[in-house]
Amino acid sequence: MTASAPVLIGGGGIGGLATAIALAGHGIPSRVLEKRSEFSEAGAGIQLGPNGVRVLRRLGIEADLAPSVGRPREIKVYSGGSGAVLTRLPLGDWIEARHGAPYWVAHRQDLQAALLAGAQRSDLIQLVPRFDVVGFSDEGGAVLAEARHGARADGRALVCADGVFSQLRAQIAPDARLRFAGKTAARAVLDAAGAHAVLDAGAIGVWMAPSAHVVHYPVRAGREIAVIVIIKETWQEEDWSAPADPAKLRAALAPFAPALQTALAPATDWRRWALFDCDPFATWKRGRVALLGDAAHPLLPFLAQGGSLALEDAVTLADALAGAGEDIERALAAYEQARRARTVRVMATARRNGRVYHLSGVAALARNAVLRALPPERIMASYDWVYGWKA
Repeated sequence: MTASAPVLIGGGGIGGLATAIALAGHGIPSRVLEKRSEFSEAGAGIQLGPNGVRVLRRLGIEADLAPSVGRPREIKVYSGGSGAVLTRLPLGDWIEARHGAPYWVAHRQDLQAALLAGAQRSDLIQLVPRFDVVGFSDEGGAVLAEARHGARADGRALVCADGVFSQLRAQIAPDARLRFAGKTAARAVLDAAGAHAVLDAGAIGVWMAPSAHVVHYPVRAGREIAVIVIIKETWQEEDWSAPADPAKLRAALAPFAPALQTALAPATDWRRWALFDCDPFATWKRGRVALLGDAAHPLLPFLAQGGSLALEDAVTLADALAGAGEDIERALAAYEQARRARTVRVMATARRNGRVYHLSGVAALARNAVLRALPPERIMASYDWVYGWKA
């Protein structure tokens, strides 16, 4: 296949669109194959550390997203039951000075819209809706992507950016297995105007309790507050936007401070999804086909790095393809080698954070004492390896 043939990208979410834009930056054409009729994004909030924002700058979409983001000055960590603030971890000017980029929080729809605008500005990117890629064949010199209803597309390579429940992963890593984490997350959005004072529109709030934890932060330039409640539950359907029972969530919030319960009471439209974990996959690639983002490394949300890792993957893969010429397999091997150790470490750290959030008894008391005693800047500096990443 000629050098002018496109790279196929299965999935038009954050990772897929970012990959297309990054490839266009190297003069490489792509076709983004999206199963939905529109390139839209479900969900509410997303956190973007300096590592993610730095990628957005490189992709040229920082200006598209900047007007709608929240810019929290700190992370306020609470003891869920008492409502006591255990520590205030610096963000704002402190983290921007340390890492050369800010810490942003955004509505997922706003991030998706910014990426879509960036993709639409490039003549090298073809956006193809209603193309649900369910399989592929690698014919050596080209890859043929097969859609659910019989359509086909061919290209020089295929990037599988089709999310946690990737349909394409089975052809690359057939032994890969997701494990239900025993928890579900529910999300809602509240109007910041008139919101309870505990939902500080200038901060990220993290409330910890043995049976659940709550995170909230400003989106839409501070006009709204995104809320995520994570609880222990057995429901585990593969659904990103299933209705959640408000009464069940209220019961899960009963151990939390009355102020938080009062603040979240106005939220009625809750959507839930099950959390899944996994061991690192044996491989991310097969011939001219590679996994990217959640398809390659499903991530628990306890480090808020899912979106940023997908952005990192996108520019790393594009750089590898640009540097390897027509040796696609070598490029994809280099991409995987560059990304594997970091993503494994992030996955392990997120898993550990989840355990720390849900400690009980003496262990929770010890955690709280440590958080009160340690300098907040020292705690944040321990994550320099996360936020300081550069392509």
